[in-house]
Amino acid sequence: MSLRRYTYLAVCLALTAGIVGFAFNRTVATAPSMTTAATQWLETLDADQKESVLFDYDAPQRVGWHFIPKETRKGLAIRDMNDAQKEAATKLLSSCLSNVGYRKAKQIMALEALLGLLQSEAGGRGPERDPTKYYFTIFGTPQSETRWGLSIEGHHLSLNFVVEGDDVVSSSPTFFATNPTIVNRFFKDADGGYNLLRGERVINHEELLAFDLVNSLDEEQLADATIAEKAPAEIRNAGEPHAPKEEPVGINYNKLDRSQQSRLLSLVRAYAGNLPRDVSTARLKEIQSAGWKNVKFAWAGALTPGIGHYYRIEGPTFLIEFVNTQPDAEGNPASHIHCVWRDPRGDFALSAGE
Repeated sequence: MSLRRYTYLAVCLALTAGIVGFAFNRTVATAPSMTTAATQWLETLDADQKESVLFDYDAPQRVGWHFIPKETRKGLAIRDMNDAQKEAATKLLSSCLSNVGYRKAKQIMALEALLGLLQSEAGGRGPERDPTKYYFTIFGTPQSETRWGLSIEGHHLSLNFVVEGDDVVSSSPTFFATNPTIVNRFFKDADGGYNLLRGERVINHEELLAFDLVNSLDEEQLADATIAEKAPAEIRNAGEPHAPKEEPVGINYNKLDRSQQSRLLSLVRAYAGNLPRDVSTARLKEIQSAGWKNVKFAWAGALTPGIGHYYRIEGPTFLIEFVNTQPDAEGNPASHIHCVWRDPRGDFALSAGE
């Protein structure tokens, strides 16, 4: 291992020590909590708002998702809600995420205000930036005896769920992104979100744990893991209802030593841990049942920050993709993260043929 890789590995270990036990927000079942929160939010809406929010479960809009800035989206935006509706929407957002995931989602919203400030300082060119331009949509009727869907989406955030009875039957795609990677100034969010601290990483473990893992590989392992010298510009099938159907590539879990396997598990848990304990546990149990021996880790691009890098982890029941190649709002290279959890068996509770 080169001195530079060894030094960076030591830094990553120091920064990520002790983070395997991610914080979850409750032990109660998520599905009933989501159904209750969705029902209570709907009760605050007037007839016109309900018309914009409620779709049939099978409506094509349910499987339409994206994280790019858009003029408008399906559903009702936070900025078009009154205070009582905003409070109920916040409870709905909280019901479908862990403490970690909820904080991350609120910080991503707050980053829109910071991006707006940076955009203004650079001359005001670019899309509208609004931390309240995040849309809530319901598909079907939130009841314990029916199947229904939830979408919460805006720039750099796309959360998609299907609930049936006491089960969250689908929780993907789950997409988070951040620009910049490291917040460069203290920023107070005036819209009720989280304040951003100078030096803070909104998406943290998903990058640092990956660098930790890839820099622990020996030359032969790294050759197996590397799928390209240059990182791709974007995750695959962005905005598509189905995950990519390509054959998994990279280094197999069984070719990692125990320490590296533990690192890979911690990295997967960083993604699963954005959701409540029961949903996260179900995701990990599915991976275990399908066999960690069938999981692969692939890398492309640089082995240190500040230069474009990409990885993916995939097995029969899940696909994780991470890319950091774009500059941030101030032009710093590779400071703009996109990452997603998908289900190759079918996002949105779809079957492969739908």
